[in-house]
Amino acid sequence: MNKTPVLAIDNLGVSFQQKDAATTPVRSASLSISAGEMLALVGESGSGKSLTALAVLNLLPAHARLSGSIRFSGEELIGAGEKRLRQIRGHKVSMIFQEPMTSLNPLHHIEKQISEILFVHQGLGNKAARARTLELLTLVGIPEPHKRLRAYPHELSGGQRQRVMIAMALANNPELLIADEPTTALDVMLQAQILDLLKTLQQKLGLAVLLISHDLTLVKRYADRVVVMQAGTTVESADKATLFASPQHAYTRLLLAADPAGTPAPLPQERKPVLKISGLQVCFPLKKSFFGKTLDVIKAVDNISLELHAGETLGIVGESGSGKSTLAFAILRLLPATGSVVFLGNPLLTLTQKQLRPLRRDMQIVFQDPYGSLSPRMTIAEIVGEGLEVQGMPATERDAAVQAALREVHLDPATRHRYPHEFSGGQRQRIAIARAMALKPQLIVLDEPTSALDRTVQKQIVELLRELQVRHGFACLFISHDLAVVRALCHRILVMQHGREVESRSNHDLFNAPAMDYTQRLIAAAGLKAG
Repeated sequence: MNKTPVLAIDNLGVSFQQKDAATTPVRSASLSISAGEMLALVGESGSGKSLTALAVLNLLPAHARLSGSIRFSGEELIGAGEKRLRQIRGHKVSMIFQEPMTSLNPLHHIEKQISEILFVHQGLGNKAARARTLELLTLVGIPEPHKRLRAYPHELSGGQRQRVMIAMALANNPELLIADEPTTALDVMLQAQILDLLKTLQQKLGLAVLLISHDLTLVKRYADRVVVMQAGTTVESADKATLFASPQHAYTRLLLAADPAGTPAPLPQERKPVLKISGLQVCFPLKKSFFGKTLDVIKAVDNISLELHAGETLGIVGESGSGKSTLAFAILRLLPATGSVVFLGNPLLTLTQKQLRPLRRDMQIVFQDPYGSLSPRMTIAEIVGEGLEVQGMPATERDAAVQAALREVHLDPATRHRYPHEFSGGQRQRIAIARAMALKPQLIVLDEPTSALDRTVQKQIVELLRELQVRHGFACLFISHDLAVVRALCHRILVMQHGREVESRSNHDLFNAPAMDYTQRLIAAAGLKAG
């Protein structure tokens, strides 16, 4: 193995000068990676992980200023000309971004996007580029790759899109691969598949891999060494075994202790039924005739039955596409469905919109991405108070109700006149929860509410939800692919696959003795142990 590190960063600083003000989000970052090694760079959002990675190839705004040293195979990159950086980008150093749907061009098919890299860096002709593209798609495990050449990004699953991104990154046989949160939006099965693939390619091709992640479970499983960043500074660096067994820095110990823990909120003695579902089905037309008649359908939710009581949380888990969110939307009458949904004694599927409207205040939903679900043009007071206004609460009473809702989620009511962009991700999710809680609902649906958050913030949100459920006794449907969060929060778990129920059991029974092979594979992929 070459003694010269593939990448060596020493005392890196990244600052941004705007008018008379300067900010320095990266103050002193240092790390090194050798060939055939996977180094994980971990820390909370805002710690400077992604900026450090982007600085390697100077993929930063023009007003960014770099200090310190970045050496690639011994060559200093800070101060290197744009022509030299273009030779290295995508050729010697490649990058995989967090969200492939925003990184892939929606207007071009997969073959064109991979071939473009081969044309630019290797000068291959069409025939040779196609052969190399097929080789790459096979390497990353795309089934029947010849059938996928003309596919567009939206025609692929999330896992397949991420595999295409990896194929593009490997197209020119790079020496260094930077993977920036490559599995954040994926379910546990796909996370394991993608990181198994990266680990195999690392070992097979001798790649140096810089893995940026806030998921310490995955880091512990796949990385060789770990570097911890806090507030723009690297605070600890050690091999994986040493760091997890004996962390030296207080911040590292805080991160390791941040996994959602504890048990679900205690169930009330009187279990009042809130929701009862029987034989629920949601079908989407797959094929229509020339005259518009449906010839074939896909059953996104297939014959699901369940019961939910006040003060109880039911976790709904499964791979992407298993029907989790579709089930929740059907229950809330946001999608057409057949079967029976009885909410507080009311048969929801047979009610008119006028009859349904008064019940809306008792059923609320919190979405995965708070930044996308909160209007950027409305203040927090307007966002939290919107449902109260729709339900007819006088303006004289709304402000007091908004302030009370913000206090319940541990936010300062004095901030209610600010806008969503002025808050952190965790604070925005608290605002989304406050909006749902303001109406004092009896059922809350939480659709992946913690997947985009750091582990420390996830733990805070789980504790908040437990606290609110004990205080108000609402029933909760909790949809997630994060089984650690599900175990800490849910009383019962419904496992779904291809729209069907695989098994439905108590928290203790499911995690200690899963009955079905699919459930066992989900738990194994999440790296959880019985108990």
